[in-house]
Amino acid sequence: MANGPTIRSLRAQHSPSAVRERLSGPPPPSYLRDFVYGAIDGAVTTFAVVAGVKGADLDASIVVILGAANLFADGFSMAASNFLGSRAERQQRELARADERRHIELVPDGEREELRHIFAAKGFKGADLDRVVEVISADPDVWTATMMSEELGYGSTEPNEMRAAASTLVAFVTVGFLPLAAFVYDLAAPGDLESAFLWSALMTCLAFFAVGSLKSLFVAQRWWRAGLETLAIGGVAAVVAYLAGALLQGIA
Repeated sequence: MANGPTIRSLRAQHSPSAVRERLSGPPPPSYLRDFVYGAIDGAVTTFAVVAGVKGADLDASIVVILGAANLFADGFSMAASNFLGSRAERQQRELARADERRHIELVPDGEREELRHIFAAKGFKGADLDRVVEVISADPDVWTATMMSEELGYGSTEPNEMRAAASTLVAFVTVGFLPLAAFVYDLAAPGDLESAFLWSALMTCLAFFAVGSLKSLFVAQRWWRAGLETLAIGGVAAVVAYLAGALLQGIA
């Protein structure tokens, strides 16, 4: 609780004017999932390329070329996939909204009965139940939004597919570059790094921990715990990538 909002700030946030302003529109969408997904996958796949190429004992320049190619090609592919997936979800929502609006127009009595069941389950009864059904069903927009939320489980927030894709791409390229950074430096200043691969592994671990720590700003989790959790999960994926690269050494 020490890091949470104080009573004074909570009261300020719940003043009539603050509440009115905050609830004047739908809550802003969160792109945290897109960022974390892109960041972790960027670090893992780039480290997989690094491990594979080094496992085959190829030159550092090959590591950089293949790593950079993977960074941008795979990053764009993930962003495009996220864009299409997010657009499909939005189109599904729009179809569901149109269906609910049509049901309200064609079978209003049946939709009112659904409203009655929904709010009866929430504890409304008698005159209160009749009143809430009457108020909501009086406005087709409110009625549709209520059925979208209560019957179909859709939230009021609608993420933008372009921003979701951009979050994935930026995270993928930015964090995914860290496993490659040591080899880029080694090419720019040959001999300065004793083991570029060791530095790459350390930078990958740092990337995982940093992403987890940043995530703690948006979730109820201590920064170090969130960092260690992401490091552990990402570390397993990185070890798998390293083992796959080590196997390539025998093939090469």
